[in-house]
Amino acid sequence: MEHTLTFQDRAGHRVAAVLATPDRPTDLAVVLLHGFLSNKNSTTNKTLTRAFLEQGFATFRFDFFGQGESEGPFERITVTTALDQAQAAIALVASRGYRRIGLIGSSFGGLIALLAAAEPANRTPLASLALKCPVPDFEEMLRLEFGPEGIVEWKRTGTIPNVTGGGERVPLHYAFYEDCGRYRGYDAAKTIAVPTLIVQGDQDEFVPLHQSRRLLDALPEPKRLDILPGADHGFSKAEDFRAMAGKLVEWTVTHVRASAS
Repeated sequence: MEHTLTFQDRAGHRVAAVLATPDRPTDLAVVLLHGFLSNKNSTTNKTLTRAFLEQGFATFRFDFFGQGESEGPFERITVTTALDQAQAAIALVASRGYRRIGLIGSSFGGLIALLAAAEPANRTPLASLALKCPVPDFEEMLRLEFGPEGIVEWKRTGTIPNVTGGGERVPLHYAFYEDCGRYRGYDAAKTIAVPTLIVQGDQDEFVPLHQSRRLLDALPEPKRLDILPGADHGFSKAEDFRAMAGKLVEWTVTHVRASAS
């Protein structure tokens, strides 16, 4: 069963979400955070939802600010706003009786998941964290992707190239780049208190592989980095996508269920 709903972040923005529940009652749930210029119904989120329902887990997925069906112009999104919405989502899931909660984030959502799991203000304990090609240093990734001239053009025009492949530039305030500089995923990782998995392809064209390796070094045990040979950022080959999704599900199911003991 899928139930559409909305909730609000601290600034009062309306956030569109879907709660998927298995046939039998459960206190097991997974919150799914989508990537940049994506939405709650991404292929990854839908695939993971089906897999978790088969395992007796509920899933909760939502659209970040200005994406999908959520309120707000995308050009005003910031890491701060996305993090606030992730924290609100986790709290909402806990308020509905789900006591054992896993968190999974993809790319930009991986950064937000990392920060949410480390946030001292998050009073909802998590049982597991799984990250699909996360970006612990989003500022560095943007510099490498756009180059110095691209960053200057962004500041001048308030637009960035469409990283999803479209021809027209995408409106995005330069404040997003400035806000990225406030967050250090490697420092946040040191305070993570739950088992953490990182999955990335060694042919990722957006996120430097050294970021995942440095993130692994910063994380406390238990932790694991799985690098898929030949896989790109989107895991576009069917076998790579299946392997990635399978690893995220297996890790989360194992550690969320174990949290009851």
